[in-house]
Amino acid sequence: MQVKPLYDRVLLKRIETQEEVRGGIIIPDTAKEKPQEAEVVAIGDGKIDDDGKRVPMTVAKGNRVLIGKYSGTDIKIDDVDYTIVREDEILAIIEKK
Repeated sequence: MQVKPLYDRVLLKRIETQEEVRGGIIIPDTAKEKPQEAEVVAIGDGKIDDDGKRVPMTVAKGNRVLIGKYSGTDIKIDDVDYTIVREDEILAIIEKK
């Protein structure tokens, strides 16, 4: 199934960080915090400003971004977890050197 976000919304897949086990203690999934790093899966066409012109999106498909721990709406598509956020909820674009 393909999903096309509307307006200035962005479909993200959160990137799970590698789990480190120290001292033999394993933290259950329910107690873990949501990862803040995500990959852009799909973007909308951009929001419309007061003059009726479409404002282009800053992020692009494939970008890695930072979002707040509790940002957006979590959804499940084809048994894969995604998050939909507005573009202004994205904190930063991560650029690899």
